[in-house]
Amino acid sequence: MNVAVVMGGYSDESVISLRSGQLILNNLDKSKYNIFEVHILPNDWSVVIDGEKYPINKADFSFTKDTITTKFDVAVNTVHGTPGEDGHLQSYWELMDIPYTGCNFYQSALTFNKRDTLSVLTKFNIPKAKSIYLRKGDSIDGNKIKTELGLPFFVKPNQSGSSLGVSKVDVLDQLEKALEFAFAEDNEILIESYLNGTEVSVGVLKYKGETKVLGITEILSQNDFFDYEAKYLGKSEEVTPARISKEEETLVIESAKKIYDSLGMSGFSRTDFIIMNGIPHFIEINTNPGLSPQSIFPQQAAIAKMNMSEMFDNEIALALSRKPIWKK
Repeated sequence: MNVAVVMGGYSDESVISLRSGQLILNNLDKSKYNIFEVHILPNDWSVVIDGEKYPINKADFSFTKDTITTKFDVAVNTVHGTPGEDGHLQSYWELMDIPYTGCNFYQSALTFNKRDTLSVLTKFNIPKAKSIYLRKGDSIDGNKIKTELGLPFFVKPNQSGSSLGVSKVDVLDQLEKALEFAFAEDNEILIESYLNGTEVSVGVLKYKGETKVLGITEILSQNDFFDYEAKYLGKSEEVTPARISKEEETLVIESAKKIYDSLGMSGFSRTDFIIMNGIPHFIEINTNPGLSPQSIFPQQAAIAKMNMSEMFDNEIALALSRKPIWKK
């Protein structure tokens, strides 16, 4: 079976994705699969073999080496950000009739859009921060935002990962800079009220037919919040299992499973919450969580005594069992 481990992407998260891809390459069972390292970058779709690059034929997602053309039986998707986490690659693979791991194109696009995710979850009574949605060019009244959300508040790109473009606004004088920072990442933003509590991150996956929670990790950031620097440059402490009460643990697990199932998820995911006054408040869900050695998901898997190789076997089996939407 030819397995494409697809990594990279078109955003600043590509560096993290390449690290995640290496973990997958190291954990896939080479006795079961013919494994290929595939890079998806803005000007370079290629297979990397012994340091040499072979261009991907986008017409059928194949490559040719020494006059031999190879097609893939399944794509293991670990592209963070666009185009691998927002539905674009998933749509492409659907049309190519190539099985792929993780969510389908609709769930990927939905969950990459923070506003739309919050809108869907409203029906399921999931506690969350108050928020204001704005597009570039909209009139913005700082005093109105302060009245509605209070201070401090967060300014976030609507569609972005790894906390890129996120700022905490403590005084209104900081709002203009925060807006510029967020709009540099996306033409749509969310402004959210501050939740004062314990931040936790929860790994969830579909494993052997069951929605399974890997563990709950407590996030202790050295910065004002769990930003890119805290996530990837060592500016945070991550404690697994989280130091929370049994009651809070039960609520977090119930909420994480409910969100995963309500959104129709499949594959690996990581859901972030702030526990405030004993209640977990939803922050966001990540459908292609980081799998680098510094990432939370592999740490939770290790503590849960889950074998990464078996988890990837499960992902591939799920991908192969799922029919493209247009064939149903």
